Formats: sequence, C-alpha cells, structure tokens
Amino acid sequence: MIRKLFYLILPVLTIYPSIVFSSEPKPWQLNLQEPAGIIAELSTDLHDFLLIVITLISLFVLGLLIYVCIRFRENKNPKPSKTSHNTIIEILWTVIPVIILVVIAVPSFKLLYIQETDKEFDMVVKVTGNQWYWNYEYPDEKLAFDSYMIPENEIKGDQKRMLDVDYPLVVPEGTKIKFLIAGNDVMHSFFVPSLALQTYSFAGRINEIWTEIPMGEKKYYGQCNQICGVNHAYMPIVIKAVNKSEYDKWLKKAKQKFASHDIQKNKLVMNNN
Repeated sequence: MIRKLFYLILPVLTIYPSIVFSSEPKPWQLNLQEPAGIIAELSTDLHDFLLIVITLISLFVLGLLIYVCIRFRENKNPKPSKTSHNTIIEILWTVIPVIILVVIAVPSFKLLYIQETDKEFDMVVKVTGNQWYWNYEYPDEKLAFDSYMIPENEIKGDQKRMLDVDYPLVVPEGTKIKFLIAGNDVMHSFFVPSLALQTYSFAGRINEIWTEIPMGEKKYYGQCNQICGVNHAYMPIVIKAVNKSEYDKWLKKAKQKFASHDIQKNKLVMNNN
C-alpha cells in the first residue's frame, strides 16, 4: 500500500518502468533500483514511507507559510497581535512531532533488527578492498581471486562500460550470504544498491553484513562509493547469481583456476612479517 501511494504521489515514475526497475544504474534513472531480498525490500518500503511523510510535512509547512503571509500581511494588520504564548499550539507542536517519530521508529527498528540479528547463513564470502580492485575469498572452499574492471577498449557483447569485471563474485540463487569486509590500504566501500549492501572496508578490521540472494539468475551491479583515490571510479562490483548446478560447475573450475596455495602463500607472508 505504501508503494502504491508513493506511485500516486509521483506519477512521473511510472513513465519510465524500464529505467526504475533495474539491478544496475541507468542513464536518467529515477527512484531506487529494484530491491532484491528482504533487507532491500524493507529498506525501499521505509524510504517510500519516509518520502510520503516528509512530502506531507513540507506541503503543510508551505501552506501554513502562505496562509500566514496572506492573512497577517501589514496592510491587513496595521496593529499586530502582541500574543507571546498559546498553550494549545505549544502542546500540539510538541506532541505531533513525537507521534510522527514514534510511527517512523516502528519500521526503522524492524529493519535494524533484521540487519543486525545473527542468521543461519548458507555460505560466507570474504571481500577485501584494494587500490583499486576487489578480492573475493570463499573460506569454506579454499579459493580466492581478484576482480578488476574490464577496460573500455576490451568490452565485448553486452558487457557494460565501467560496471562489468573480469571475474564476478558468483553465488547460488536463493542463498543467505554472510560477507566479511576487510581492507588492505585506504578505506573503500562495498556498495550494491539492489541488495542493500553498504559496508566500509578498513585495514586491520573486519566488518560483517549479510544479504539474501533471491531466486533467479541475475547480475547485481555495485561500485565503491567511498572516494578512495585516483582510480576510485574503476573498482565496480558484480555479484552473479546462478542456479545450483551452474554454481557447482563454476566452483569446480574455479578451484582449479584459482589455486588455493595463493591463499596459503599470502598467510605465510603475513605470518613472517
């Protein structure tokens, strides 16, 4: 109901359905990307609800200002009122904002609870931000690989400029994933809008976040949105959801291509240091 009301208030969004509902940024895009998973859906619903609330408040304040400017202009009120207190008005402008905040708090706390509550995860993925690329590690599968943006002069087929990468993060559809976010140098941000993923990566610290990959084979695009240096704009994120059989095939090839001894070598270097 909230989403329907939002579309009634802003009918212009319905003119561009192909632009609004996508898992990637589009030219001249309006509204958020199509939510995927329970966290993204609740976040979008909260956003739409707050937009309605703030729109109604803004219209009320605007109408009140116009009324006051007309009703109490100088030529209509040569002798202005000397009233300094009004008990009823003071009670109203205290109680009504409190009620509004309580109403907003209910869906906000629900979303925070779901985000922060420990869940039973199907898999764990460690993401490490580097200048300027991402490293993905599957601890349970003992494999890891780097993911770089495809240069503009090497784009082929339906690959997207400044969004597609050589090796995306491949995950099975219908999976709950726990992400461990780390960093090797400056601060980066692991940001995938359609999955409501937004976590910073710091050197010497691991942040945690989880998401639910819904059913359906699809690519989810994101980018580092923390200004992390000269190539900040060139470290996109691609999460590729595939069916279970395709994931098993990919995993078998990945274990051969991305040798696990590289992980052990990195750990040995760190221990020696």
